[in-house]
Amino acid sequence: MRTLRNIVIVACITNFSISAGYAEDEVSLEITADLFSKYVWRGQNLVDDWVFQPGFSIGYAGLTGCIWGSLDLTDENGLKGNFTEIDYSLDYSGSIPGVNVLGYSVGVIYYDFPHTSIDGTTELYWGFSADVLLSPSVTVYHDVDEADGIYISASIGHSIEKVAELGSGSAIGLEVGASIGWGNGSYNEFYWGTAGSELNDLVLSASLPIEVSSWTITPSVNYVRLLGSDVRNSNAYGTDDDLFYAGIGLSKEF
Repeated sequence: MRTLRNIVIVACITNFSISAGYAEDEVSLEITADLFSKYVWRGQNLVDDWVFQPGFSIGYAGLTGCIWGSLDLTDENGLKGNFTEIDYSLDYSGSIPGVNVLGYSVGVIYYDFPHTSIDGTTELYWGFSADVLLSPSVTVYHDVDEADGIYISASIGHSIEKVAELGSGSAIGLEVGASIGWGNGSYNEFYWGTAGSELNDLVLSASLPIEVSSWTITPSVNYVRLLGSDVRNSNAYGTDDDLFYAGIGLSKEF
């Protein structure tokens, strides 16, 4: 098991949307910059203080490549001012032929940990989603390197494009979501030091994306609950079974 002491352990916040209908064959670019009061990944409280997390992605014809990083802003882990994680991802998404409401996504993520003593690791993932009420999706992540374990995430969500308006052309939207995660024995032994498979975490989130001159500003709040008794009792990332954190993000698509 990897514990959090003076280093940030393996984690990723790179999340690809599994879309039932993919965009046309044209190049798309996106930049993101997020500020969060904690860094929580799959129930693991990796940094219990402020972090800055920028990202850049480029996509074409269903294929998307992404680079994402996490920068410690405090000395919570003794690494203030350092990028302690950089993730490199490649994703392919599309719709199932003949069933346009069903989408799929497959990809690979490599997690690198500069300025720490942690070895990098690689996950393969695949998932499905439905373009129906609450947009349900299921994604399987298989660590084929360090952990050799499996984590499965099931989620639902709903978005409203405009709930209010700020001046001319500045819309405020609403996005709410919920996800639940399960880890198998190998995964939980590696990350939590526990013996068996169980439900790991429940995540509830709400955000208010605000469109301002082709940029999107997104304040958000998040709640994480540890579920399995072994995971809760492990204290691998502190003693809190319930975690709240907030953030604000800035993004732009080209």
